[in-house]
Amino acid sequence: MLDQGSRVIAALLMAAASLVSTGAGAQGVEIEGVKLEPTVEAGDAPLQLNGAGVRTRFVFKVYVAGLYLPQKATDTNAVLAQKGPKRVAITMLRNVDADTFSGALLDGLRDNHTEAQFAALKPQIDMLTANFKVAGEAKKGDVVHLDFVPGSGTRVVVNGQARGTTIAGDDFFNSLLRIWIGAKPVEPGLKKALLGG
Repeated sequence: MLDQGSRVIAALLMAAASLVSTGAGAQGVEIEGVKLEPTVEAGDAPLQLNGAGVRTRFVFKVYVAGLYLPQKATDTNAVLAQKGPKRVAITMLRNVDADTFSGALLDGLRDNHTEAQFAALKPQIDMLTANFKVAGEAKKGDVVHLDFVPGSGTRVVVNGQARGTTIAGDDFFNSLLRIWIGAKPVEPGLKKALLGG
């Protein structure tokens, strides 16, 4: 049983720990040498880093992903329900050709949608695939943003340059988000990390 003095000290230590963790969040995070800023702008709106993690395939680390949202959220439904711009920021940890990269995204889309839903997305999926072909090989160190701006759509931005055409449809970006945070994510550990776990 703690006495009054010990309880006060414990409370102060907990408050100090809380301030330290808040300060670390305010400075962003660094994963595998990749620094993710605590806040960014997309569509002239501020977004905050919700969570970040590493995508691995077999034993290889493929990329670091960060999820930026208008407001922090810890579950998939809350993320998908948010209005406003959103961003998935991907920094490559190894070279991946355009077909492999877009193919992996298509597999993630297929896994998280019914056949009918996936078929309905085909025009937008075709545009996404074309955008990645325009972008070419994703090389180690490249930064790929999948940005969503309401009323405009989803665009692929590589190293600060928009690639291909903007993909219309406000629901398409949420379909993409399900690749990482859906019922069958590409990697459960990455889903947990993106949701701030």
